[in-house]
Amino acid sequence: MTIPEILAYVKKHPSGKVKVAVADIDGVLRGKYIAAEKFASVIEGRLGFCDVTFGWDMGDVAYDNVKYTGWHTGYPDAQVQLDPATFRKVPWENDVPFFLGDFVDEQHRPAYTCPRQLLRKVLVDAENSGYTPYFSQEFEWFNFAETPETANQKDFRQLNPLSPGMFGYSILRSTLKNEYMSDLFDLLCRFDIPIEGLHTETGPGVYEAAIKYAGVLAAADQAVLFKTAVKEIAYKHGLMATFMAKISENLPGCSGHVHQSLWDKSSKKNLFHDEKDERKMSALMKSYIAGQLHCLPEILPMIAPTINSYKRLVEGAWAPTTLTWGIDNRTVALRALPGNAKASRLETRVVGSDTNPYLAMAACLAAGLYGVQHNMKLEKEATTGNGYRDLSNGVLPQNLHEATQRMKTSALAKELFGDQFVEHFTLTREWEWRQYARVVTDWELKRYFEII
Repeated sequence: MTIPEILAYVKKHPSGKVKVAVADIDGVLRGKYIAAEKFASVIEGRLGFCDVTFGWDMGDVAYDNVKYTGWHTGYPDAQVQLDPATFRKVPWENDVPFFLGDFVDEQHRPAYTCPRQLLRKVLVDAENSGYTPYFSQEFEWFNFAETPETANQKDFRQLNPLSPGMFGYSILRSTLKNEYMSDLFDLLCRFDIPIEGLHTETGPGVYEAAIKYAGVLAAADQAVLFKTAVKEIAYKHGLMATFMAKISENLPGCSGHVHQSLWDKSSKKNLFHDEKDERKMSALMKSYIAGQLHCLPEILPMIAPTINSYKRLVEGAWAPTTLTWGIDNRTVALRALPGNAKASRLETRVVGSDTNPYLAMAACLAAGLYGVQHNMKLEKEATTGNGYRDLSNGVLPQNLHEATQRMKTSALAKELFGDQFVEHFTLTREWEWRQYARVVTDWELKRYFEII
């Protein structure tokens, strides 16, 4: 829609308001309602938004170690530029108009802390090389018959799952709670998040959804909005949805696999496909895979950003632990799906459901492009069989602290994303590790309380 058409819709909407949001470093949407008149005055300008968005963590606790903002700056307003291309209507809020925005600095340059701006930067790199990246993300998540009040009262223990038992791809379970599942499919599609598939996954109350592919920026927008939208729709049904990577050590984790391909901007052809190759994989696709294998250990916190992320990345739990690739192999880090000319793509399976989609897609695309631009050869043989046993190319960092220290000192990470972003982001991950390290856990009490 054009800006005049958008303004006409906003003016006619009976609510007299617009919902706007920005993504913080963890991919959490921070937003507010603004009056329709206010929106009309800022749609082609800037909107003030407190810069604490990048000065505190997901629990609203202020960082004590970042330079961008803090008590030393007084937490002034930052400038947000709304993106008219993100206009959509929220169907569970009477089609109230909604927009995403980007942070810019005083000179109207992209703010180095803004995840959406980082993805834009990597996208420009791809386009300048003649490529159009198409991406999509799929999510697994647990649903609980709880509310925020009851979950807190139970201290997030002994929560009631939406349905019991291990029922992956179950027709029975999709019928049991069909009103909720149908609402998810229908309302997400109406919210401009086109769903290709929705089904139960193995685990009590677990669902999985695949979002239709799109240009990488639109795909990341859809993925970020998907997580919040699912939670809001769940609220409407008296439920809670969680996108934690690992809810229990006794159950599989929740993935956020990223699918990706590069297309020629001029010919509109999928550049990952080569009909003449034995595996139907182009040299460009092989270089892209080689780039990801090379870069992943240096930028892993962008793909596995939380303490909990690494509880998912364990052997035998449907998540990779080794730096491997294979053809249609679900035990490796990178699953190549050469297929046909339209569907040829790479699935990065390291990504969990707790990721910030802007950062995860920026990491995948930048790493792949690094391999292409350096004409890297895919020297690692494809893994056949059990990827957990293939240690020939090394393993992924084992926890957030290890991964963060590696990224913090990585010249490669700084080359890909810039010194300022790497410094800010790794400081936030160090903060996250410090919050975890000082907490006494249930495991420690059960392990040591009586016997030590």
